[in-house]
Amino acid sequence: MFLRKQWAVLGLVAVAGMANAHGDVTPQAINTDALPDVGEEWLTENPYRGMEEDVWKTSIDIGDSGYNQNCARCHGLGGVSGGLAPDLRYLEAEEYGDEWYIERFRTGYTQNGITKMPAFGELLGQKAAWAIRTYIETRPDDGALDDFSARLKEIRDELTVWSEAAPDAAAVAAVQAELAEIAGQVETGSGAPIADSVALRAANLIAGDAPNFHGAAEALTIGLSAAQ
Repeated sequence: MFLRKQWAVLGLVAVAGMANAHGDVTPQAINTDALPDVGEEWLTENPYRGMEEDVWKTSIDIGDSGYNQNCARCHGLGGVSGGLAPDLRYLEAEEYGDEWYIERFRTGYTQNGITKMPAFGELLGQKAAWAIRTYIETRPDDGALDDFSARLKEIRDELTVWSEAAPDAAAVAAVQAELAEIAGQVETGSGAPIADSVALRAANLIAGDAPNFHGAAEALTIGLSAAQ
């Protein structure tokens, strides 16, 4: 309840004070063919939140791209707002937050005849809307990686070495399991149960029969840098 009241105040204050930056943004189309259909009638709750893991991951990847093309200019890279617009990471991952989000996504926001945020609904569609929502709600909370950053840097250095000379499978499995364990302890700002953290992404990149050590090391480098 506190978060709901906080968001009501934050949304009104931040949007009221926004500059005219949104007005000249042209929405960029998003390819959502890889996502399952969710029907034509607009939903009020994120349908991808409770779907199987592959769909959830795909929605995050598509939402990541869609967010950075259409939303990051005002709401901040990675969802971290600089104060121009509300920090969407803290919009709670349940029906109340979904309703607030989808209404604003569909209809935009105009104040005193000035477009503060364009209406994305008809242009991008419902699947894109919920993919972006899934990406946003899985962003790690501020400082969520602080307790793990030293170890993640060590793992990054190991992965960098492994990209030149791959280790035995047992060593890879051990690091992959450790990354997955760390990922399970990273909290989201929205209250969503799983954070799309760099630890999770790195763990996924080195899983399976064709581990991508270079990609995992790069993901950790970028993620840890952004977290500072």
